[in-house]
Amino acid sequence: MLRTVGRPLAGLVLWSLCGGLAPADKPNPPSSNPPPAKHALRYRFRPGETLKWQMEQRLDVQTTISGNTLTTEAFTGQVKAWRIKEVAADGSATLENFVEEVDMRQKLTGRAEVRYNSKTDSKPPLGFENVAQSIGVPLSRVTVDAQGKVVKRERLLGNRLHSQLTLLLPDRPVAVGETWTVPGESAVPTADKTIKRIKTLQTCTLLDVAEGVATIRVATQVLTPIRDPAVEIQTVNLEAAGTVRFDIAAGRILAQRMDADKTVFGFSGAASSYHYREQLTEKLLGAGEKTAQADKKPADSADQAADAPRPLPGNAQSAKRLEAIVPEPKRPGGTRR
Repeated sequence: MLRTVGRPLAGLVLWSLCGGLAPADKPNPPSSNPPPAKHALRYRFRPGETLKWQMEQRLDVQTTISGNTLTTEAFTGQVKAWRIKEVAADGSATLENFVEEVDMRQKLTGRAEVRYNSKTDSKPPLGFENVAQSIGVPLSRVTVDAQGKVVKRERLLGNRLHSQLTLLLPDRPVAVGETWTVPGESAVPTADKTIKRIKTLQTCTLLDVAEGVATIRVATQVLTPIRDPAVEIQTVNLEAAGTVRFDIAAGRILAQRMDADKTVFGFSGAASSYHYREQLTEKLLGAGEKTAQADKKPADSADQAADAPRPLPGNAQSAKRLEAIVPEPKRPGGTRR
């Protein structure tokens, strides 16, 4: 009898310890956390308005060949402007971009510093004549849509057209933490006089939205494998990272900072090296308190990563490439514009 009853009792004890029969499945209670807010980031323009940014670009390049080192230090400050000519019903705008004033300084190892300030110098130094001629003159007429895509471009001065004028915004509303990407391509000349197409990918992340200002992390990487260091030193200005502050209601960039810091070895013999540092900063003029608040935000890792600079070059080509960048710098924002 004890054996016959013992097993059911043991089973009853086990059944009790386990809490009895499993209840029927119940639906999960609804989450009390609301979905994250999404933000539509779009450029907004008004016909007849003129937008101006104070831009500063700092360059430090050290080129070493056979034990000899050449250092290039350069600074370019400029007030760049967009004059909005017309705005279409879909939000796209046709604008003319120009440089209102410029202050340039360049120093090479063993040479006196060269300076040019368009406000105070009546005559530019040798090599900066084209810069002086471009001050206050429309450089190009461009149509951009509300996302920042260039849909039409007309050259008005010079022979250079840059592919990127604005930071490309996402094609959908995004929440903090979301990312969007922008593929790109650059043409680089090689030693055998051919052109190598370099593919890039710009990754943008919405880091924060506070008081109507979106903080966007921007980083660009080169995707195309480059095995020739002589080609690689021409792409150092393609890789940069930093942050952009965007006024959501006004639909414009308030401020940005981009940095690049890269070293290339072996471009001219085994002992050669090319260390490139550049920093680009921009601030919207006349934006008032919002711009000041954006500047007060704590720097993210990109700001702290390098007290350094972003894309320019630095050996014998330095003066030429510096002069070429002034009238209409490349990429913001992550971009010079």
